[in-house]
Amino acid sequence: MSGQIDATNDSPMTVSLPSPDHPLKIGTRGSPLALAQAQETRHRLIQAFDLPEEAFRIVVIKVTGDAIQDRPLKEIGGKGLFTREIEEDLLSGKIDIAVHSMKDMPVDQPAGLLLDTYLPREDVRDAFISADKTGIAELDKGAVVGTSSLRRRAQLLNRRPDLQVVEFRGNVQTRLRKLSEGVAECTFLAMAGLNRLEMDEVPKYAIAPDDMLPAIAQGAIGIERRADDTWVATLLEAIHDAPTGRRLAAERAFLARLDGSCETPIAGLAELSGGTLRLRGEVLRPDGSEAIGDDGDAPIEDGAELGREMASKLLDQAGPDFFDWHS
Repeated sequence: MSGQIDATNDSPMTVSLPSPDHPLKIGTRGSPLALAQAQETRHRLIQAFDLPEEAFRIVVIKVTGDAIQDRPLKEIGGKGLFTREIEEDLLSGKIDIAVHSMKDMPVDQPAGLLLDTYLPREDVRDAFISADKTGIAELDKGAVVGTSSLRRRAQLLNRRPDLQVVEFRGNVQTRLRKLSEGVAECTFLAMAGLNRLEMDEVPKYAIAPDDMLPAIAQGAIGIERRADDTWVATLLEAIHDAPTGRRLAAERAFLARLDGSCETPIAGLAELSGGTLRLRGEVLRPDGSEAIGDDGDAPIEDGAELGREMASKLLDQAGPDFFDWHS
């Protein structure tokens, strides 16, 4: 493979490729799952351009959200705590791209940054994790469930208000350790994360979206870049998965209209069939006492507009006090 690529299909201009002497720096959190996602990104770039591994350097960045484990996210600042330090390093040029779990990403990026590259989406479903139960219906009355997700908490209490829910923060390994220590009888993780970590030994049971609608963008990896970095933009075109991008455009438009954050129980899933995009959305009271959902479809190119329209409809139904937190 030569050291250059065409910048466009109709232009003779070329762009230099990364090399061991001038590697592309990939920024990421330091959790095992975050590193697996960065490694997948590097692998796809290696395959796309037939380059050695040394042409890409993974840079681990400590983020506030990983450092503080003893409090719910809503108490310490929300989703941005998983991205702020990484985005600061991206803006300063310390890294060239940032790899993120899309369900952790705020809907707005800082000025000067773009999030427009997505890898093929993994399994979107939630996983029920327990040593001796196979689903929510098997849990005894009053059983203790561990989760740090307000969405999962609200969905669970909406179906089983008799259950007790305790805070369960930390990476995948930390939450599994807490489960083994008996802090809770079961917990929930994303099937995508377990698959990417190849954790086949974990006793997991996938929950159909009809039973528990997943988080917005669950299972998707996004790659953020500087808006004015045409070199990186050209490289990333080779690994962008357009179907995932179309699905996330609808889901994140839905989330943006709802002003979604880690303090708001929101679920949504877009799926493609032919030229049609189907979107399902759900909002819940934080205590699980009420859930409002909708289901619609539109031509794929109108997915974002469908997301905004569905969110507006649910907001009208919910009323102004729907998301008030009652702990």
